[in-house]
Amino acid sequence: MVRELGHTFSVRRPGMNRFRSWYELRMKDDKVLIVEDDDDLRDLVRTVVEREGMATIEAADGREGLRQFYEHRPRLVILDIGLPQMNGWQVLERVRELGNVPVLILTANADELDKVRGLREGADDYVTKPFGRQELIARVEALLRRASDGQMRDDLHADGLVEIDFSQRRVTIDDSELDLTPTEFRLLAALARHPNQVLSHDQLLEMAWGDSANRSRQQVKLYIGYLRRKLVDAAAEDPIETVRGFGYRYRPSATKSA
Repeated sequence: MVRELGHTFSVRRPGMNRFRSWYELRMKDDKVLIVEDDDDLRDLVRTVVEREGMATIEAADGREGLRQFYEHRPRLVILDIGLPQMNGWQVLERVRELGNVPVLILTANADELDKVRGLREGADDYVTKPFGRQELIARVEALLRRASDGQMRDDLHADGLVEIDFSQRRVTIDDSELDLTPTEFRLLAALARHPNQVLSHDQLLEMAWGDSANRSRQQVKLYIGYLRRKLVDAAAEDPIETVRGFGYRYRPSATKSA
């Protein structure tokens, strides 16, 4: 184990390369945008990411980060919250207006409310400073894997309740678009792809967050609650069934009432 600039770096263990060769083929032309005002930390993140075979773009403040985002359209954004010019929350809002590129937040605040705010406002994941090399790379790979998996599946889903356009990340009910956060969308997508099948908390964490080992089952319960309220408000129906002791099952109406 090596320490550098206050960050812990662990040696990669056997078995950690199971996605490596596949990623190297897919990510050679992909770019990761790093928006961080601390020069040393930005250099460190760049070095870690580039050692994994990914190209990087850098920005030292929020406005420059958005300019780089508009110009390069990166595959992933690593975004610090405490930025000058325009803070990370404002950058995240603008990025989300433009699309659903995965966003990994870097935050010095370990407070749970700060993390929840990031996830609810559109971030896909977060890393608390100081962080280890293995944790950073694992979260980057999980986000890219999840994004790639989504692109390889069928683009459309329709049942008696909702229509889901996976490529556009759009959900409609009775021709009205349902406003979902990225996490809520991924959770609904996971459930809708497995209708009438009980999915455990760990399965949903893996499908919607890309990581079940470092997540709490309470996150699933929390976001299921958010998703249920929005579905009931839009359709007066809750298609998500709680299977006590096991998880959740998506059971939409086969047909809608005339």
